[in-house]
Formats: sequence, structure tokens, C-alpha cells
Amino acid sequence: MNHSEHPLSGVDVGNAVRRLENLGLVAVVCARDVPAARRLARSHPGYLAVEPPELIGGDRAVSSARPDVITGSVAAVHRVAPRTRVLCGAGVHDRRDVRRALELGSDGVLVASAVTRAADPKAALEELLAGY
Repeated sequence: MNHSEHPLSGVDVGNAVRRLENLGLVAVVCARDVPAARRLARSHPGYLAVEPPELIGGDRAVSSARPDVITGSVAAVHRVAPRTRVLCGAGVHDRRDVRRALELGSDGVLVASAVTRAADPKAALEELLAGY
């Protein structure tokens, strides 16, 4: 069975968040959609990243393909955990994606493949930072 069929319980995530905090680390919890973001926000992580799985590593950013997931998640998370910062992930490749994510209410972006797969990772990072 895959992870989406048996997600971690809120208790498990909450315990992991507290353990990380006790170690002086900050938790980044990832949610696939608005209901998952709402549920996971109850653990009060430092950061909650919204990443629809079908867009991870792809060519379309969640900010353009599914903007409602960002706005809905930001609202849901802030109702439950006002101090949790919401990040936008999945398909973020350039400054336009970053700007759009910020316009939709996210506090920042979570990236991986846009940098790790880039021919010039430094240039990729500079392009993303230009969106701020």
C-alpha cells in the first residue's frame, strides 16, 4: 500500500514536530491538498508546504496549475495554526512561479528538482530568488 492510502496520523506528525523542536530543528510538513493541509496544521509545524503529488518534479507550477490549492491551504492553515508559515512547492521553476505563489498568499517556496536537475544550479537559484 502506498503512503497516500495510509497517511501518518495527526498524533504521529505532532510527535515528530515536537521531537524536531526539542532537537532545535524546525519541521517542514508537506500536504497534498487543502484537507491535508488543514489536518496537518493541527501539529503546528514551523512550515507547511503545499505540494500536489501530480505536480512534483513536473513542468507546471502549482501556482498556475492549481492556485486554489494554495489560497485554500493558506486560509485553512492560518485558521488552525496562525504562526505556521505556508510554502508553495511542486513545479516551481522560475521567478514567475515564485511571484505568483507569494501573490496567492504563501510565505515562500519549497524547491528541489528545479535546482538539483539544473545544468547551472547557481543560476537556477538566482532565477528563483529574483521572484522575491
